[in-house]
Amino acid sequence: MLQNYLKIAFRNLLRHKVYSFINIAGLAMGISAFLLILQYVSHEKSFNQFHANLPDMYRLLNEDPKGVTWGEVEPGWASRAKQRFPDIHSYCRFADGMAQGIVKKEGPANESFRETNISYAEGNFFSFFSFPLKSGLPAALAKPNVVFVSETSAKKYFGTENPMGKVLTLSNQFGTMSFTVEGIYADMPTNSDIRYDLVFSLETLKIPANLIGNDWADTENIDSQYINMFFLLNKGVNPSAFEAKLTAMRNELSKENDGVRFRLQAFKNTHLSASLNDTLQTLGNLKYVYMLGGIAFLILIIGWFNYVNLSTANSLKRANEVGVRKVIGATQWHLVKQFLGESMLVNLLGFVLALVLVSALQPFFNELLDKSLSLKTLGYTPVWIWGLAVVLFGSLASGAYTAFALSNFNPIKTMKGQLNKTSKGVFLRKSLVVVQFSISITLVLATIVIYNQLNFMQSQNLGMNTQQLLVIRGPEIGKDSTYAARKNAFWNELTQQSFIKDYCTSGTIPSGWYNFSTAGFTQPNSKSGDEFKTYSFAIIGERFLKTYEIGLKAGRNFTAEECRVEWNQNSKVLMNERAIQQLGFTSAEQAIRTKIKWDERYLEIIGVVKDYHHTSLQKAIEPIVFYPQNNNAYFTIRLTADRMPEKIASLNKLYKTYFTGNPFDYFFVDENFNKLYVSEQQYSHIFTTASLWAIFIACLGLFGLATFTVESRTKEIGIRKVLGASVASITALLSKDFLLLVLLAIFIASPIAYYFMDKWLQDFAYRISISWWVFAAAGGLAVLIAFLTVGFQSIKAALMNPVKALKSE
Repeated sequence: MLQNYLKIAFRNLLRHKVYSFINIAGLAMGISAFLLILQYVSHEKSFNQFHANLPDMYRLLNEDPKGVTWGEVEPGWASRAKQRFPDIHSYCRFADGMAQGIVKKEGPANESFRETNISYAEGNFFSFFSFPLKSGLPAALAKPNVVFVSETSAKKYFGTENPMGKVLTLSNQFGTMSFTVEGIYADMPTNSDIRYDLVFSLETLKIPANLIGNDWADTENIDSQYINMFFLLNKGVNPSAFEAKLTAMRNELSKENDGVRFRLQAFKNTHLSASLNDTLQTLGNLKYVYMLGGIAFLILIIGWFNYVNLSTANSLKRANEVGVRKVIGATQWHLVKQFLGESMLVNLLGFVLALVLVSALQPFFNELLDKSLSLKTLGYTPVWIWGLAVVLFGSLASGAYTAFALSNFNPIKTMKGQLNKTSKGVFLRKSLVVVQFSISITLVLATIVIYNQLNFMQSQNLGMNTQQLLVIRGPEIGKDSTYAARKNAFWNELTQQSFIKDYCTSGTIPSGWYNFSTAGFTQPNSKSGDEFKTYSFAIIGERFLKTYEIGLKAGRNFTAEECRVEWNQNSKVLMNERAIQQLGFTSAEQAIRTKIKWDERYLEIIGVVKDYHHTSLQKAIEPIVFYPQNNNAYFTIRLTADRMPEKIASLNKLYKTYFTGNPFDYFFVDENFNKLYVSEQQYSHIFTTASLWAIFIACLGLFGLATFTVESRTKEIGIRKVLGASVASITALLSKDFLLLVLLAIFIASPIAYYFMDKWLQDFAYRISISWWVFAAAGGLAVLIAFLTVGFQSIKAALMNPVKALKSE
């Protein structure tokens, strides 16, 4: 019996090649899109899940009175909490940003590399976290001047040599120090929020002499927030209750009552929040994961709807077969088994083809997301179980509906030819077409909104000129007694170059972050609590505003002499417009006539800088304090526009002449700004691809239904042509019903898309408004695509010879 059913199934597929192709192709495209996006969802959900002690691991966060949280805390709280509370089994601290610098294998001829993905870490780092070591003992990191290297970094610095016992030098704000390699670890996985190429011992910074005056980096201080801190709590400890204990300790020992409290975040939730309502800082975005998961499911639904639509439409051709089988004794259950088997065969063929499509599209999808995903990624989390359940349930449900629809024909009416071929299942098919195009149009609308928001952010006036601005990272190696003379000689020779329009030095640059954030600023009329408001700090030289073409609202710029004053001796600052508003000044002129207080120091605001976007437009402009110093973290140079490669080569040669041993590391400011929108660019590409994919699948189904409609109305078309109907009138007759369904889908999709995209736009401080033309464009595109799809079959039918049409049966 089974063999007979299979024969009938294959013969039926071959007999109706067009319908079979559309069914299988639609299902394959839907399933392949689902599997690809599910890989991303699984990858995001798998972050940090491999750590052995994960259930009891928590990250310490700060939270201000407004509910804003951040992950950098003062390092001294760790030891104080461990001494006071038995709830803590152990703690681990690591600091990444301040470790960045130039790393070099010991020896005069070896190449140096500027490393940003490195960290100072606690001695128990490799026993606290589950990063497997290839060589060395975890406890070795508890010694000063020790470094552990990843396998990739070991090859980068030592080639085929054994790195163990070799020496690397690190040059950064703490000077140049030597570190002995005492451990090699496997490259940290891509689904880890903690990923470093080199891990230096934090014990090194516990030696006061190694700080060379950077007292803020004291690992026992409770004043400077720069470290990431994790606790491993004992079994059974209530994290909420312990959180309250930590906050009470902070309030007791902290010098200032700033309203900040401690929060504990489960390590398993540091990448994606525990829920959409969770306000704690995360490194991923749960909203986007759910959004993409929903898109994957909706595309899969479009594929199933295609199958149901075409199968029920095509079932009318098999009505006589059902009637004959029932007359000779077949029960409905026999027919259900046969047709369900055929449905499952189609779904199975669609699944096999989907695997082929996934394999073919995987490189493109990985490039789109800048990730290395594969079908193996599905096994990282239980997400694959839910995905498989969805595919199986959907396949079974769509197949079962088709099977019951086919087996439910009345044999008497069927044999007498009394089956109503024009109305049976019409409402269902129309409804499914409306749903398919509603989903597709919603995705198109979302794509247009995302693209417009991205274009808005990238083209918005930033309040400065970022064109042809080249930034070179300042030197770290060779800061000896000759450094000042070499630096002056470098700038003197640089200014002689005809292609240099301007230049400056600074400790921060637009498109990057600030030097640090701080509070404690007040003016004579400040209110209670104003001293706790936060300001971003930017250390700049006297040429910074001129080079970036940032204007002054009032007052004047720093002088060269003021930038040479020692840090603690300086009494002058600049502030941006947002900062003086936060301080409570009513105008820029009022601000520059008033002295302000910063903790115990009095400062004079000598100028008010016009607001500009120092970071991306995702965030509101911060209140900024500009402090005068000859900081050499960044050299910014404005170039003339032509022959860039030649100019960069000249700068490289000049830089290495005066700063030997330092890598020439550069970037353009405008390109750096664009990198701030990488996430939005990726999602824009995903939505664009998903929209095109969804529309194509929907149009496959529409093409199949148009083919069925033409076939079922062949004689009618022939008669109309004989009676004088034109090609245009027949095309309009066959197309209008489908186009009306698409128009209905537009009206359904528009408010849904508006609601969700308006919610999405609220995450941006500066955003577009959703204009009416967006809906007109998406609707027009949908109608055009639908007309071309249906019109092809309609015109083909209208051009048919009426004689052949009337002889079709």
